[in-house]
Amino acid sequence: MADSRADDIAARRREALEGLADVERQLTELRGMRGVQHDDDEHDPDGVSLSSEWSRLEGLRRTRLDAVTAIGEAAARIASGEGGICSVCGRPIAPERLEARPQATTCIDCAP
Repeated sequence: MADSRADDIAARRREALEGLADVERQLTELRGMRGVQHDDDEHDPDGVSLSSEWSRLEGLRRTRLDAVTAIGEAAARIASGEGGICSVCGRPIAPERLEARPQATTCIDCAP
């Protein structure tokens, strides 16, 4: 079971890293647009301002970074043999919960 969990974590890590790379590409493109665009996009009623898009992408980037971190921590717990054990009560985390959220650190009863 630990091997399948490790495989699942590895797949989710790849997906999270791909998502992060996609957001980083979008931010790079936006930085380029900000550098060449001189008109007043803040008052353009027909589109989203660059500042709004920047804020949205930065929030998404932080969320993706948090996911990559959580997945990495889950991989370390699995490798150390501590994966699947609730960090609050010490009981096993239900397999169904780990299937849905492999990076879970708590059982359902202890989840915030």
